Amino acid sequence: MTLSIRWKVTIGTLLVLACGLLIARTLAIRSLEQEEIVRSEQMLEARASLVAYGLQPFLVLPRPLASMAPLQAAIRDLSSRALARVTVIAPDGQVLADSAVPDGSLATVENHLGRTEIQQAMSTGRGTALRKSSTTGERTLFLAIRLPIQNQSTASVFLRLGLPMASFDREVDKLHKNLALAFGVAFLIAIALSVGLARSITKPLSDITIAARQLAGGDHDVRLRTDSRDEVGLLADTLNQMTDQLKTKIHELSEDRGQLLTMLTSMVEGVMVLDNRGRILQVNPALEGMFALTQSETRGRPSSDVFRHPELNTLVATVLATRTAQQDEIVLMPGGQCLHIEAAIAGGAGKNDACAVLVFHDITERCRLETIRKDFVANVSHELRTPLTSIKGYVEALLDGGKDDPATSAKFLDIILKQSDRLNFILEDLLQLSRIESGQIQFKRDPLPIQRIIERTLAMIKPAADKKGHKLLALVADNLPPVLGDEDRLMQVLSNLLDNAVKYTLENGTVTVEARFVSDKAERPTLTTAVELSVTDTGIGIPERDRPRIFERFYRVDKARSRELGGTGLGLAIVKHIVEGLGGEVRVEASMPTGSRFVVRLPAQPINPPVS
Repeated sequence: MTLSIRWKVTIGTLLVLACGLLIARTLAIRSLEQEEIVRSEQMLEARASLVAYGLQPFLVLPRPLASMAPLQAAIRDLSSRALARVTVIAPDGQVLADSAVPDGSLATVENHLGRTEIQQAMSTGRGTALRKSSTTGERTLFLAIRLPIQNQSTASVFLRLGLPMASFDREVDKLHKNLALAFGVAFLIAIALSVGLARSITKPLSDITIAARQLAGGDHDVRLRTDSRDEVGLLADTLNQMTDQLKTKIHELSEDRGQLLTMLTSMVEGVMVLDNRGRILQVNPALEGMFALTQSETRGRPSSDVFRHPELNTLVATVLATRTAQQDEIVLMPGGQCLHIEAAIAGGAGKNDACAVLVFHDITERCRLETIRKDFVANVSHELRTPLTSIKGYVEALLDGGKDDPATSAKFLDIILKQSDRLNFILEDLLQLSRIESGQIQFKRDPLPIQRIIERTLAMIKPAADKKGHKLLALVADNLPPVLGDEDRLMQVLSNLLDNAVKYTLENGTVTVEARFVSDKAERPTLTTAVELSVTDTGIGIPERDRPRIFERFYRVDKARSRELGGTGLGLAIVKHIVEGLGGEVRVEASMPTGSRFVVRLPAQPINPPVS
């Protein structure tokens, strides 16, 4: 929790006062206790001398203190006279007499040799200690002296007097209460004074804080009023002036920023602004979409960390180093998006004031169309050149004398005719493909029985299949709904697929045509959504790497074999365009263990479920 300045000043003052009062109380109690201990020690020394004098008769025996009872009685008498607890301790620490211990319990008193005061008396002849007595349970000041035994030069006993500090402790407790009461009253007075003092200091600062918060919230009309001419008053006047200037600047910047953001947002091209160190200052939504980034991910970061593209990073480094306009084209992976980048220096004249502006033009479609155009021109040129070259070669052979030999002439002319037919087929397929793509051919959506289309197409392809010894099979499910399509176009699709299956299947193979339901009740309310038509052969098959490209124009798995069999390379491309034009889908699969399987999914006439 954050405290205001007012409470920080108040609490700080009170803490200092409290610490001072506690220190004064501690020092006063400690000084009083030390004086009491010194006075008590002096009193115990005087009483110890009197008690030692009273014990003279018991220190003249050959074996002193042989009888405990007389000694215990004398100790009790001396204790009552000295107003202190009296204990006599043997040199080995055994308690011989103690005024605070009953006569019958002396034997159970623990050895006192380890007591602090006894250890000091043993070393120096005198010892003192202040502690809680284990016998009486009271805090007691002990004084011990060593008493020599007469007629025994090396023997001695220890006399110990103990003065209970209970009365002193009671006085100290009373003093604690009085000091606590006095300190409490002083503390309450200090609280009132501290709060008032803190308020007088922090109230202007609180007003300034509130005004600054309103200013930060967008209220540029806030004003501070103060009659004070001290530092706080000067601060208020300065804040008012700053508010006026800030209001003007924000208005100007808002207009400029609004215009800039509107322009950047509406641009189709991507825009990126870098500072002189290559850190990103601004990107527009178009650029975010190109690189799948957000402004929070890019703002303030080096462009080389955000765009990990070597060519782009090289372009940025060159622009910043040479301070000249640059341009380049890059390709983004894995999507293959093609971008044309124009980079220039903008901003102030100083090196540290200038920045770089990069504009990204998406030319992906242009690059794609250019690639398609180049590939198409190359493929068409190649496909047309092959029969034309053959025709030209045989015509030259005829002109060189081949026409004089009727057999040779007939053979060459037959080859020329076949190559002309092949050239005509290629041109017809190209024209048909062009008309389909341009929308010149309108597909019908008539309900057609798929079984009739299969039977008619098989009848057309049967002579070619019989010639190679192929077996044609038709597996058509019962009660298939009519498909929605164009009969002539569907026969063209099926005949192209069957023609390829017959061509690329070795002699005595099997070609199977199958039609079945494709139902999906979870996504659509109808029981039947499509009819799936498949053509499966036992031929040479299509390698896995070639399947994604099998429907491209002029794409062949085995070019030499395709030309030998008379294919144009456009049949499957036409199949794909017709099926998609009818609202269907086409794909190719591997047929295990050999061969290929082409699958065509066609929209079918819906069959509503029976009403129960």
